[in-house]
Amino acid sequence: MKIAIITGSSGLIGGASVEFFADKFDLVIGIDNNLRSYFFGTEASTEGNRKRLEEKFSNFKSYDLDIRDFAGIEKVFREYSSAIHLVVHAAAQPSHDWAALEPLTDFSVNAMGTINMLEHTRQHCKEAVFIFTSTNKVYGDTPNQLPLIELDKRWEIAEQHSSKNGIDETMSIDNSLHSVFGASKVAADVMVQEYGRYFGMKTGVFRGGCLTGPHHAGAPLHGFLSYLMKCAITGQHYHILGYKGKQVRDNIHSFDLVNMFWHYYNNPRHGEVYNAGGGRHSNCSILEAIEMCERMSGRKMNISYTDSHRIGDHIWYISNVSKFRNHYPHWEYHHTLESTLDEMHEHMLKHFCKA
Repeated sequence: MKIAIITGSSGLIGGASVEFFADKFDLVIGIDNNLRSYFFGTEASTEGNRKRLEEKFSNFKSYDLDIRDFAGIEKVFREYSSAIHLVVHAAAQPSHDWAALEPLTDFSVNAMGTINMLEHTRQHCKEAVFIFTSTNKVYGDTPNQLPLIELDKRWEIAEQHSSKNGIDETMSIDNSLHSVFGASKVAADVMVQEYGRYFGMKTGVFRGGCLTGPHHAGAPLHGFLSYLMKCAITGQHYHILGYKGKQVRDNIHSFDLVNMFWHYYNNPRHGEVYNAGGGRHSNCSILEAIEMCERMSGRKMNISYTDSHRIGDHIWYISNVSKFRNHYPHWEYHHTLESTLDEMHEHMLKHFCKA
């Protein structure tokens, strides 16, 4: 029997992983205790997604467990042991802003939760492939030192600069302002690398840009593209923080990221690190995203602006995915920014505009 364990299995990337791997493994084990509703309120609850996945896939089994519960997680690993071939660790406290409210909670979830998963994998199924969803926030505010140019609706990098095609994995993660969230993810990121290199495990770190998709439960403190579309459809207020709304993010559809996981699983490496975002293929500024959401929804959005930006926030971040493409040349994007927003729009119309 081949088993995959997925943490954060009711969330965006965890849920997409359940859907992607359900027909590739005999059993998919989900671990999720809906902490997202604690972080961002009941409107961000993942319970609906959990129920949808349980109804859709007969070989999906969900455990209501906290990744910080070492003994509880151990019972699952001990039960399935060497039958576990893949661990996708997607559970996290994901918000730059929320982390500052409860640093101890943030670190316990992101850092301690990760080492719990690593250690149980090492003790019970060391040959399994371990995939970790990290973040571009591990680079701190170092990207803001790049030579940026202000355009009409976005910031851009100088045409001749070596990072024109995006930021690659050689950028330092030291000597920068990370945010509390970025620091806890650095701890987890480095530990996943270390288990790969020191213990010889098949561990892969994927430093995501903005991860998104139709099942993203966007909230004011996390998931800007999803929350932006929600505000466009419902008429809720959206508040832009700093940089004139010209800050640029690359956005990768959850399917495209999980498809990266699949390629890595089939030819894993030890302690490898990949930047994983929309790259030059799929990116936008907040102002550009607002225009797209208004066009798709057919309504003017309720927007306000504050000149002060979030501490340590990126002005411009686009991922260079060349390293992953070189290692896995058959991987390709399946979704553009436009098609991703269109999926969100259709999904949210059904959810928020029921007759």
